[in-house]
Amino acid sequence: MSKRFAAPLALRPAIDVRVPTTAMVLAAGLGKRMRPLTATRPKPLVEVAGRTLLDRALDHLRTAGVPRAVVNAHYFADQIVAHLKGAGAGLDLQLSDERDVLLETGGGVTKALPLIDCDPFYVVNSDNLWIDGSLDTLRLLAQRWNPAQMDALLLLVPLARATGYEGRGDFHMDPAGLIRKRGEHRIAPYVNSGVQLLSKRLFEGEPVEPFSMWRVWDRALAVDRMYGLVHQGLWFHVGTPQAVTETEAMLADS
Repeated sequence: MSKRFAAPLALRPAIDVRVPTTAMVLAAGLGKRMRPLTATRPKPLVEVAGRTLLDRALDHLRTAGVPRAVVNAHYFADQIVAHLKGAGAGLDLQLSDERDVLLETGGGVTKALPLIDCDPFYVVNSDNLWIDGSLDTLRLLAQRWNPAQMDALLLLVPLARATGYEGRGDFHMDPAGLIRKRGEHRIAPYVNSGVQLLSKRLFEGEPVEPFSMWRVWDRALAVDRMYGLVHQGLWFHVGTPQAVTETEAMLADS
């Protein structure tokens, strides 16, 4: 498999690491909980504090020095395509077209694999918003990646700091970073942020059909090759119109 990486980018402060050259940005969802804002546009094009969720995700890729992004589209796909034409400064943007059928998270990545030219690669959900801590989050993930140990490395947010999240958490994590599922009838201390590094090995043999990312995550969990990294900055789950308003207020305060 390809292992091409982009050259490091000077940051504040610098993290001396090579980052994967491609990120998959998940932007195909229906955004039902965001209605009425998504009655006439896809959720990734909803604005928070004057900038779309999709643009905020692309901004992080530029800052980290990731040169290429593959963006999938289904709901109001033409709007995503038109938006990408004006959002490509500093990025090579590629479309993974799901207009015929919505493939969910795992199926969407599987279809896009021919467009992804590196291993591992980033996967970023466009419906969450994060602010870096003192160091660049995507570069921290690349620095932590160990192909001998892991097939998946997820950015995790402590449940107590998961702004806008209303669930019971997703994962437990041991001191070495190895993670396991919450389990039934339990509360877990960490939430999936929607930002991750994945190996193409996870998708070997998977058909291009609708399926959740949990199908490949479960494969990594079963053999202890799924790890987590705790996010050091802010994170917002922007899932409803009310969450947009609340997130904008918190961003203004910070």
